[in-house]
Order: sequence, then C-alpha cells, then structure tokens
Amino acid sequence: MIKVENLSYTYPKSKEIVLKNLNFEIERGEIFGFLGPSGAGKSTTQKVLYKILNDFAGEIWIENKPLKDWGNEYFEKIGVGFELPNHYLKLTAKENLKLFASFYPEKNLQNFDALFEMFGLAGDADKRVEEFSKGMKMRLNFIRAIMHNPDILFFDEPTAGLDPVNAQKIKRYIIKLKNEGKTIFVTTHDMTTADELCDRVSFIAGGEIRLTEKPSTLKNEHGKHTVKVELENGQTAEFPVKDLGNNRKFAEFIAQGEILRINTQEATLEEVFIKITGTKLME
Repeated sequence: MIKVENLSYTYPKSKEIVLKNLNFEIERGEIFGFLGPSGAGKSTTQKVLYKILNDFAGEIWIENKPLKDWGNEYFEKIGVGFELPNHYLKLTAKENLKLFASFYPEKNLQNFDALFEMFGLAGDADKRVEEFSKGMKMRLNFIRAIMHNPDILFFDEPTAGLDPVNAQKIKRYIIKLKNEGKTIFVTTHDMTTADELCDRVSFIAGGEIRLTEKPSTLKNEHGKHTVKVELENGQTAEFPVKDLGNNRKFAEFIAQGEILRINTQEATLEEVFIKITGTKLME
C-alpha cells in the first residue's frame, strides 16, 4: 500500500538533513507506528506522505503509483489527524465539518450527527470552536480526519490532550478502522498508545530509522524470560518461565503463603526504545 525507499528531506534554507534515507513499507489494513522523541522526524515524514512537503529525495509509492504522480484525487483517499488542531475558531463545530466536507464527494461522507454522538460532542456541535477545550478540539480534529471514509489515515499523536475515557474511544475507533481494511500510519512518543494500537513499529531518532518490528517481538526479545511472584506476606521472588510447572523452588516458594500476583518480566516498549537508540523519549 505504502512503500518508501531512501527518503531524505531537508527544509528550505536549512543545512540540517531532517530525514536520512528512510526505508519502510506499510501494508493494507495495518496500523504502523513511528515512535520517537520530539524532533526525531516523525511529523516531517507524515507531511511528505500527505504531500505538504514535496521537495524530497528518494522514492515513495502509494498503491504502486509514485506519490509525485498523484493529483488532487489523492486527498480524497487520505485522512489526516494533525497533532495540533487547526479549526476555524469563529465557526461552530458543525460549520467546520460542512466547510471541509465541501472538498469531498458527498457519497463518501459519514453522518455528522452520528460522529458527534460517538465522540461526545453532540451537545456542542453548534458551539463556536473557540469555546472548545483542547480535548474537544482534538476530538473534532479526529472526526474531520475520518468523515469522508478515507482508505489511508495519518494520525499524529492521536490521543494527546485527551482524558483516559476519550483517549480509549479514539483508540478503539482506530482499531475498528483497521478491521475495515484501512491503512493507518500513527506517529507518537507515547509508547503505551503504540503498544495498544500498532501491528509494527519503527523506532526513529535523529532522522534515522533504527529498527522496525512487532511490539510483542521487541518486548519478548529484550525482556527477561522470568515471572515475578509476590505473596500476600510481602515476599517476592523471580523464576524462569521455562518448565515453571516442574520448578521445585517455585513450588516451595508459593507454598509459603497466598499468591498476591504473578507478573511476566517483559520489557516495555519505552525500555526497548532507549536500549536500541540510546535516546530518551522526552529529550
């Protein structure tokens, strides 16, 4: 669906190369994540892919067609959820959607009232956006990205500024879109969100991709193959997962009291990122 080869980019009047020979592919129906700290090149990569930045080096294909050969029809195919909401503040939420809806074929548009209801904005649809909180603007931003039923979606920090309940709604809907066959490219420095959503992730730091893999594989490869057991009396111990059922020391330990919890000692995505890149996410 999306194929990128040797993508490099330098902003005009700058000598610094922001993207350095990036190579990756995103399959149809896949949620693909670009993970890295601010300034790593995540948003720049997306801007190239949705044709805001055009003077790039390298090759990009969308559905086996060079990106540079796509015309305005490309913008009917994609939806973009920007990191910073950019609405017309003097217009209401509904007026904002109607304005942007005029750019797309009417047959592709979803029901606005249903979308407002789904994302908790039904009672605010006729309010001016200048009255909205950041979280409300982010939800309206998400609705605008999906309202024309695009095949490819780009989300930049899709849960930023959202409370846990609304962040979970957004994540569930992104998974729903994946199950409908949409191709989704997410950029974030929130490793929990990436772990919950992404089929594969690329770690990007300093404009370079350091690694691409499934989150589950990364956590398994870089974690300890042990379980940590905690008893209600406060005692703790770790044991190898392999042959745990036949481990005499494990059996003797749990016989000393009631088990409070047992946890596998897999690594978190953030721990793997720091180990691979030597870079902290909030740098």
